[in-house]
Amino acid sequence: MSHSNNTGIILLVDDNPDDIELTLRAFRKSRLTNRILVKRDGQEALDYLLGEDDKGNPNPLPTVTLLDLNMPRVNGLDVLKRLRAEERTRTAPVVVLTTSDEQRDIVDSYQLGANSYIRKPVDTQAFFSVIQELELYWTVMNVAPPAA
Repeated sequence: MSHSNNTGIILLVDDNPDDIELTLRAFRKSRLTNRILVKRDGQEALDYLLGEDDKGNPNPLPTVTLLDLNMPRVNGLDVLKRLRAEERTRTAPVVVLTTSDEQRDIVDSYQLGANSYIRKPVDTQAFFSVIQELELYWTVMNVAPPAA
């Protein structure tokens, strides 16, 4: 099930080194072959998603962006707001993956255009399971809109 926007890239946006390592371990354990790009705050994510390569071409959009909310410089909700304001990234799949269980964060995420909201499980095995299911769904099963 491939489509023109499926680059195979998964963009992980998180500032917590432990969560990043755990997520990368879960991806390795799943043995799927997607390339994982890690950005450590919202500004780095925006620089990539809205930026260009050294030839002046827009950076390839990821198949899915896994976005934490609570980060320095630019938080996840502001990243989502910027992505949805740009024609090219308006329909790019974004999954909020966060420890927050605040109702306000959930509502705001969906109102700003998140495709999904998932709380990071505390248990390592449960976390691995969530990451593996996310990867399978967003990179194999989901049919994304064509690139703008």
